[in-house]
Amino acid sequence: MYEYIFVETSLGGVWSRPEHQETIQQYAAEGWRFVQVVPLNYDGHGKPGSFEIVFERPIKVE
Repeated sequence: MYEYIFVETSLGGVWSRPEHQETIQQYAAEGWRFVQVVPLNYDGHGKPGSFEIVFERPIKVE
């Protein structure tokens, strides 16, 4: 059995850095495994402005 967490992140913009690499590293250090990226909030040109990163980890059975 697994538990999941969904974390929204951005691509960055002209004046900012993308956040996805730091987000994935941070959650991996906490025991989460990267599963998938889901694009969100498309602009008028079909480009997503942000993403939801999906992580999973096994549920600890006591």
